[in-house]
Amino acid sequence: MSFSGRNALITGASRGIGRGCAEELGKAGANVAINYHSHSGEADEVASAVRLGGGRAITLQGDVSNRERVEEMVAQTAAEFGSLDLFVSNAVYSDRQLMLGSDLDGFRRTIDVGMWGAFYGVRAAAMQMVKQGKGGSIVVISSPHAVIPFPTAMAYNMAKAAIDHMARTAAIELAPHRIRVNIIHPGWIDTPGERKFYTEEQLAAGAATLPWKRLGRPDEIGKAVAYVLSDAAEYMTGSTLTIDGGVSLPWWSTRSGGGL
Repeated sequence: MSFSGRNALITGASRGIGRGCAEELGKAGANVAINYHSHSGEADEVASAVRLGGGRAITLQGDVSNRERVEEMVAQTAAEFGSLDLFVSNAVYSDRQLMLGSDLDGFRRTIDVGMWGAFYGVRAAAMQMVKQGKGGSIVVISSPHAVIPFPTAMAYNMAKAAIDHMARTAAIELAPHRIRVNIIHPGWIDTPGERKFYTEEQLAAGAATLPWKRLGRPDEIGKAVAYVLSDAAEYMTGSTLTIDGGVSLPWWSTRSGGGL
């Protein structure tokens, strides 16, 4: 797949899955705008990796729960590269607490980033693509927990369920504009964010319980995102692609103690 001459914006792209997406698009020659919230050094590393693939790269600091800033980042991407052709909504925040004792500030922050941030990004990107009049492709990074409840993660589960339906609705509304919208459900992926909740020993033990006996890698999600964004998937919209090493299989989802 070649993305030479194509211009992308990826939210939460300095680390983890977002980084995997940016680097895979960069390898295929895309120009990539790398949004980050607080990891500027890592965002610069991703930009360097994108440039090695022959594309241009810019870094954009911004909180995706701020609608005005999201709209600015879309405008900055289009101004820098000449257009916005590809958008990946990936930025996320999550706390782990039981509902009955949850800190509502963290609960709201999870919703603000995970649900509203995704909506702001999809809406702003779609508006730019409609204005350009040449179609486009959008991917929303969601989770199997849009459909499989995970205790201590109610806000995260709620946000992911909401953005799944948002993306499918957007796919219907944007089809006349030749803008595709699809969803990715990654499983338990080995990212820096997992270290917020688990030790290395716990991650290793949890990985051993998975059907595929290991955690997924960000580059594996990045490759899938690149395919879905590409012209090879031109007939695909409103679809959900699950890449989870079997986590969503019924036999495993009924067990306790799993991650994500």
